Amino acid sequence: MVFQPAGPSKIDGASPAFSSDDATGARDRLLQKISAESDLPSLGSSISRVVEMASSGDEAVRNLAHFILSDVALTQKILRIANTVVYRTAAGTPVTTVSRAIFLLGFDTVKTCALAMLLVDGMSGKHARSVRVELCHSLTASILGREMARRSHFKDAEEAAIAALFKNIGKLLVASHDHASYSEIVVLIEGGLAPLQAAMKVLGCSLDALADAVLQEWRMPDTIIHALAPLPSGVLKPARSRQEWMQQVAAFSSAAASLIPHVSETGQHAASAALLNRFGAALNLDQEKLSELFMNVARESRVLISNTGLALDGIAPDAVVDDQSGESAEQGLPEELLLAGGDEGHLQVTERHQSGKPVNARDLLLAGMQDVTQMMASGQCKVNDLMLLVLETLYGSMGFRFATVCLRDMQSGTYRARISIGHNNAARQAGFAFPLTAKNDLFCLALEKEADLMISDAAVPKIRSLLPAWHRTLLPDARSFIVLPLVVNHKPIGLFYADRTQPAPEGVPADETALIKTLKAQIVGALQTRS
Repeated sequence: MVFQPAGPSKIDGASPAFSSDDATGARDRLLQKISAESDLPSLGSSISRVVEMASSGDEAVRNLAHFILSDVALTQKILRIANTVVYRTAAGTPVTTVSRAIFLLGFDTVKTCALAMLLVDGMSGKHARSVRVELCHSLTASILGREMARRSHFKDAEEAAIAALFKNIGKLLVASHDHASYSEIVVLIEGGLAPLQAAMKVLGCSLDALADAVLQEWRMPDTIIHALAPLPSGVLKPARSRQEWMQQVAAFSSAAASLIPHVSETGQHAASAALLNRFGAALNLDQEKLSELFMNVARESRVLISNTGLALDGIAPDAVVDDQSGESAEQGLPEELLLAGGDEGHLQVTERHQSGKPVNARDLLLAGMQDVTQMMASGQCKVNDLMLLVLETLYGSMGFRFATVCLRDMQSGTYRARISIGHNNAARQAGFAFPLTAKNDLFCLALEKEADLMISDAAVPKIRSLLPAWHRTLLPDARSFIVLPLVVNHKPIGLFYADRTQPAPEGVPADETALIKTLKAQIVGALQTRS
């Protein structure tokens, strides 16, 4: 990552009086530090990849689920958030798969959460307290942006949540890469200097300009970058375009995020009134709507911050004040109840066999089957999404390293992997294909006989002799695996396949086998309905 520092200039309407050789040198040193940071390019690449994911189309849920599942830590955080009180469904059943989390919470909510988690993981290791303060600000702003997007009539309004998340990226980068400059800026602001003037005096450029440089390097969409540009001063009018509205929402969300942690403190009424005066007409907000918005966002941000490990030591979670009573809306509730369903409701792997299979596989399979049943009952689930959910359930519940759905492709005359998850899944998916006309190997026999196979040791000579050459080449270290043929109206259309690199002498007990067969039957039933 290489930044080209610009010379001293008048930025964002600021007076050049604050720009000096010292400030320019500080800015250039900061850009060099950011450029030399080895983790930032990969962070930027990951963020850009998620941002560019479309929220519609058959591939949307699958692509997002694949991205999350490729990162174990990210998967655990998304599932934990999905199981908190704020997000838990009325039915109260645990969310055990990323696919169902996306289905229940909504694509855009999970997408924004994933971006927030990436930002937290990429930034939280440096100058812990200051960076955590700025990360908390960014997470709260993203929730505000998402709430504003839900109320908007603009198409693809959810981008505003992403813009709000990155509105504070300039200050966050200074906190993480040049803490001395960050501290100096904070002192100047606390002394009464405007944030823009403070940044100009210390860095020789605005924080917005710094953010612009980094986000350009990360190849973020222009709509996001332009949404971070500063707004004109004074009272704002309703936006005439989606881009202007995103700019207003990003600025409002960042300003409101600064107020929410202190909403119950004395003297905050004037700050809220000033915020409402500036943004109220533009964003259709009045005092009642603003209070409700603050209450909802404070509750959700508290859960999100707690579940990302950003809660500041010695500082109690933000109180949510009920305007009617003046008391905390959650006063008296212990933290365990506020986060009920977090670790307790989220069914997790307890311990594993040497093969990698969870000891509590039956419970995990049962939870996954309940997920599938509920998604089917909603009447809103596509077959591809259902296949991904079953695949994810098998993958996680049985401890597989690679899992795929292979479907018949009449055009190429092959059975070909269409959906896959697990380690190095893209390369394995590309090579997982075999002819429709193949005979006398394990896969074709399973399809012909409609036989579910659960192989505990692929090194056994009788089993190995039935493995086709393509499988031995593509997956030479597969030692235990399952093959579940998909046969609709007596016609084979594909199969589920999943494997491990270790033998599984523990086998698959009858109760687990029944659950696996039920999962497969639900897919076959959905395919029959579609046909």
